[in-house]
Amino acid sequence: MKKITFLSVLMSLSLLIGCSKDEEGFNPETPPKEETPTETPEETPQGFILQPEEARSYMVDAAATDETVALFYNLKTLSDSHFVVGQQDAFSAFYNDIAGDSDMKKTTGSDPGMLGSDFMFITDDQNDGSSNNWFYQQESGIRNNAIKAYNNGMLNIFCWHFREPFEGNSFYTSEMTEFQKGNAFKSILPGGENHEYYKEKLQKVAEIAKGLIGQDGSLSPLIFRPFHEFDKDFFWWGAPYSTPEEFKTVWRFTVEYLRDELNVHNILYAFSPDNSYTTEAGYLERYPGDEYVDIVGMDNYGDLASQDGARLNLANQKLKVVSDIAIEKVKIAALSETGYFVTPSSSTLPPNFYSKNLYNVLTDSDVQVGFMMFWQNYSDSYTVPTPGMPGESDFLNFVEKEETYLLNDMPSMYSIQ
Repeated sequence: MKKITFLSVLMSLSLLIGCSKDEEGFNPETPPKEETPTETPEETPQGFILQPEEARSYMVDAAATDETVALFYNLKTLSDSHFVVGQQDAFSAFYNDIAGDSDMKKTTGSDPGMLGSDFMFITDDQNDGSSNNWFYQQESGIRNNAIKAYNNGMLNIFCWHFREPFEGNSFYTSEMTEFQKGNAFKSILPGGENHEYYKEKLQKVAEIAKGLIGQDGSLSPLIFRPFHEFDKDFFWWGAPYSTPEEFKTVWRFTVEYLRDELNVHNILYAFSPDNSYTTEAGYLERYPGDEYVDIVGMDNYGDLASQDGARLNLANQKLKVVSDIAIEKVKIAALSETGYFVTPSSSTLPPNFYSKNLYNVLTDSDVQVGFMMFWQNYSDSYTVPTPGMPGESDFLNFVEKEETYLLNDMPSMYSIQ
């Protein structure tokens, strides 16, 4: 029987300080040797403008709900000149544990435009669906916050820190056996030892997606980015543990099972590696195909971390690769995770981190992204400053830029005007 101790839960919570654990110390890595991709994006005509009636033809799900189509169209159109600013767990994680309004609202007067959530506890083996079960209580809170976000006009995005399928204890390879690391991902392939187990977890994902019903009676669209940061080695779905074709096979199965077998039609699918890539060829090595991806993103912490900003141009160029692919393929580009973790007792925020460093990464070189997301705040550290904390005035300068959209700035994203 798969078992997990409460201590391991607490360890998982403490470890989720941004996903790029190999970059927590912000030591830049040399990008790996990049191979030629199996497909080359077809260029769209110069000056191409997506029309509302064309949106479905560029989406993963031609049967998507009207609200999901509107979200795709609006994010794609908005990215020409603006980007939505989001934060992970904005309604449930607070600096200094001061609950109430989101930390972003405490500082700016507005909630973020996007709420980040996680399927981790929802799909945990110990979630038995009973009201007194800790994991089910987390599920209920996450579901309620996502519905609240939709009702308020915010966007919902879900990652998935999926525990490995043999023991169900961890998603970090540093806590796994060599057997688990070498076989976990392969075991969820169609025909694999844990494929049926994986299908059960996807059934839970589908249950949540189909239960996000807003006060208007409609399903909230959600952005789902499975297997994020797959280019690195710290998660069991990382590149060292599968071939590109195996990764593509699992990705395609995931989409087809949710869409075609479980009839989930309110999801946009986001492909989001970490920051290893510097070329289009490298970025597309594990890309499963245009018909399986709505959003192309990149997580990047390490390139923005140095005090002297030595890698900011590189960060911008990496995001430019993503932006160019999105333009060519008529997808949405995103900086799907980022942030600088400020621990007032031990770390110093680089000067003008938000209004210059991050802003320039997001806007230089004609980069076009539909959204960017800060990782969550913690009791002892933050990526979004609260009132009186270092970086507050600089963050206010950032969100006052013309391109940035918090909730108070956003048009309706779930209808096409």
